[in-house]
Amino acid sequence: MSHRMQTKYVVVLGSLLSGLGKGIVTSSVAKLLTMHNYNVMPLKFDGYLNYDCGTMNPFRHGEVFVLEDGGEVDMDFGTYERFLNKNVNKSFSLTGGKLFTEIIARERKGDFLGADVQIIPHLTDYIIERITSLAEKEKLDVLVIEVGGTVGDIENSYFVEAMRQLSVKNKVAFVDVTYVPELETVGEQKTKPTQLALRSLRQEGVQPDFIICRSTRALDEKARRKIALFSNLQPDRVLDDHDTKNIYELPDILLKQGFDKMIIDELGLELKPMDEKKLAEWRSCFDGRGEKKPLTIGVVGKYVNLHDSYASVTQALHHAALHSNADLRIKWLESEAFENAALGSELAMEQLKDCDGILVPGGFGARGTEGMIKAIEYARVNKVPYLGLCLGMQLMVIEHARNMANIKDASSSEFTDSGSSVIDLMDEQKGVKEKGGSMRLGAWEAKIKPGTVAHAAYGAEQISERHRHRYEFNNLYRQKLEDAGLVISATTTDGKLVEIVEWKGQFGVGTQAHPEFKSRVEKPSPLFLAFVRSALAYGKGEGAGEEIRSYNLLAGK
Repeated sequence: MSHRMQTKYVVVLGSLLSGLGKGIVTSSVAKLLTMHNYNVMPLKFDGYLNYDCGTMNPFRHGEVFVLEDGGEVDMDFGTYERFLNKNVNKSFSLTGGKLFTEIIARERKGDFLGADVQIIPHLTDYIIERITSLAEKEKLDVLVIEVGGTVGDIENSYFVEAMRQLSVKNKVAFVDVTYVPELETVGEQKTKPTQLALRSLRQEGVQPDFIICRSTRALDEKARRKIALFSNLQPDRVLDDHDTKNIYELPDILLKQGFDKMIIDELGLELKPMDEKKLAEWRSCFDGRGEKKPLTIGVVGKYVNLHDSYASVTQALHHAALHSNADLRIKWLESEAFENAALGSELAMEQLKDCDGILVPGGFGARGTEGMIKAIEYARVNKVPYLGLCLGMQLMVIEHARNMANIKDASSSEFTDSGSSVIDLMDEQKGVKEKGGSMRLGAWEAKIKPGTVAHAAYGAEQISERHRHRYEFNNLYRQKLEDAGLVISATTTDGKLVEIVEWKGQFGVGTQAHPEFKSRVEKPSPLFLAFVRSALAYGKGEGAGEEIRSYNLLAGK
C-alpha cells in the first residue's frame, strides 16, 4: 500500500521593514515549484486581531481582496492568484483574530480543562494543527507560508515560534526577505542592517536557508559574500531580488540563480523536470512583443493617494494592456478635485482630455462621489470609453438618472436619506447588524443579454464574477431608466438584480461585480480587455457611436 509523501513547507519571513514584497516572493516560490509540477498552495498569516480584512480601511491597509468563496482577505492573495492562475480559498488566510477566536472558543467548551491556557503550547500547537491538517486535506506537496509583518514584531512573534516548532518534526525551508540599502553619497550596498536582522532572527530560533535581498540595483558580489558570511550560508543561497519594471519577472530572476533546484533539494523532494511550456508561457507575460501602442487610462477614485487601494484594478489594466500590445499609463485622479472649486475643479476636468479611457473603481461612502459623477458625465458626453466597477456602476446609474431620465435628485441611500434612491440597500441587507463578512460576497452568476457590449466582451450568455457590496440598482426605477436609454445588459440568473448596465452606441459599461479580482496575467478579465481595446481604438481616432463594432472587442481572444 503506497502512502502519499508528507507535505514540505517553505516559510517566507521579512526582516527590517514592511513593504519589501514578501507576497511577490511567496508567489514566485510557489510559481517555480508548480512549474516543476508539484502541487503547491500559498498560505498567509497576518498578526492583526481583525477576524479578516472586511472592515479595514483600504486607504490605510490597501485593497481588500475577495476570493471566490467570499473570503475578504489581504491583498497578497490577489498576487497569489495572479501568479498561480488558480483560486485560493479562505482556509489559506490565517489572522491573529481567527486564531484567538478559536482558542477562546475551545477554552469555553472545556477543551483545556485544568490548564492555564498559554501562547506556548496551546496557541502554537493549534497553529501547527491548523496548518498541517490543511496541507493534508489539500494533498499538497508543498505549502508556502508567508508570515506577515516584520521579524521582531510582537504581533507575529508567536507565529514565528510556531514555525520553529513546525520545523522540528517537518521539513521546513526558511526564506528571509531582507533589504540592502545603498547610500547615494557612498555608492555602496550596505549589509549591516541585514547582519543585525539575522542576529535577531536567530535569537528566535530560526536559521534561514535562503536570503532574498531586495535592492534598487542588482546585488553585487561583495555584498552577497558578506551577507553569506554572517548568515552561515553559501553565497549562492543569498539571492538577488532587485527592482524591476514588471513584478512577474521575479520567478525568472530566481530561476536564473538556480533557486528552484536549490529549494527542491533543501526540501528533500525528488527533482521533477521543469515544464518548459509553462515557463515559455510565463516568460511571454513580460517579454517584449514589438512596438507598443500608447494608452492613457484615467482612474478617478477616492483612494488614489494609496495606489495599493486599487491593486487589482491596476493589475487587471496591465494584463489587458499586455495582451493588447499597449504601453499603458495610468493617470491617477482624485475625485474630490472634480467637485471642489478651491481645488480647481475646472483644472481637474482638463486632466481628462488626454485620457483614452476613464475608469471609476469601487469604494464606500459619499466622499468624492459627486466628482466621480462629473467624470462619468464627461465620458458619456464626449464618448470616451468608460468602465465602472461596483460604485463606478452605481454612480453611472445616478448620472444617467439625473441627466438623461430627468430625476434631478437621483442618488444612493448610502449617501443620503432624501432624494430618489436609484441605488438602494439590498433587501437581504436591511436586517443586518454586524459589519464584518455580511455583504454580498464572492462569486455570483449572471446572465447576459445577447447583442450587448457585455456579451461581445465575454463571448458568453452566462458568466460568474466576484462581488462585494450592500447597495444595488433599485428596480423601482428600472423601466424609467431603460426608457431613458440605459441598457441593462446583465442580471442575476433569476432576473431580479441588475448586474451590468451600458450606454447605447458607445463603450460605456458599468458592472456591479469586481471583474478585476479574477483577472490573471495569463488570462485577462474579458471586460478589462474589451475596455482597453476600445480605449486604444478611441486613442487612434476610430471614434465611438455606432462604430463600436469596429473596436474588435473579441479580436485575439
